[in-house]
Amino acid sequence: MINKGDVARDHELAVAVMNLIGVEEHLAFTVSKTSRKEYLEIYNEVRKLRSKLMKRIVRNRDGEMWCVSKHLLSSTMRLMETAIKYASENKQDEAIKLLIDAADTFQLFWFIQKIGEKDEHDKKTGKKTQRSKRRN
Repeated sequence: MINKGDVARDHELAVAVMNLIGVEEHLAFTVSKTSRKEYLEIYNEVRKLRSKLMKRIVRNRDGEMWCVSKHLLSSTMRLMETAIKYASENKQDEAIKLLIDAADTFQLFWFIQKIGEKDEHDKKTGKKTQRSKRRN
């Protein structure tokens, strides 16, 4: 199981991944606007780095959970960015609502990872999971 120091580290890494997802999005739009292959090469390198870093924090690889995890992080980032824009327009109530939604979305990401941690723990201890029980 992870300790409190690891949680803070993993949260920081998750924010870094969020920012790399944002970089990917901007590079994709830049490629579509400029048709420059150099930006596509940079995009591919950023994607590799984001994927490598995600492997450190995504513990649930069931089915589509990798992609779900990526989209939850991306949504968290976008909700925070939208909230900041509302705040700059002096719409604090709307900003607060969106920041709460961002925090809830971020918690969903971690909840999904906890399921993955439990599955790994169960595998190590020989405990049968629901999935393995269905197979028998």
